[in-house]
Amino acid sequence: MKKLTVEVVTPDGRIVNDQFDMVVVHSEKGELGILPGHAPLIAPLIISSARLKTGNESMKVAIGGGLVEVDQDHVTLLAQSAETPAKIDVQRARKAKERAERRIQQKRDHVDFRRAELALKRAINRLNMIDEDI
Repeated sequence: MKKLTVEVVTPDGRIVNDQFDMVVVHSEKGELGILPGHAPLIAPLIISSARLKTGNESMKVAIGGGLVEVDQDHVTLLAQSAETPAKIDVQRARKAKERAERRIQQKRDHVDFRRAELALKRAINRLNMIDEDI
């Protein structure tokens, strides 16, 4: 059976570089399931989790937004940030969530609100990855 070569790349470096049967990501237009032989595409990713599947095994990666590029049997997730559940610092994610919630409640100006909203989404996404792993 054909496999997908999957890379998850952030500004800090490569997080994943392996072979998988299927990739599921969340784009701005909805959920995308990518199998070998998928048509080429580029789509923006939202803050969410990516699922990388091989047989009965599944690996999740917290994605902090970015792009997915599919070309032949190669999938590249160019993410602003990405972490596997094992790499997530729970205390740091909880503190980030609390900080973002405080900023949102203050409602100082539009730019700070948008940044706080995105920070809150990233923190919740990271914490959800931990909760699913328990």
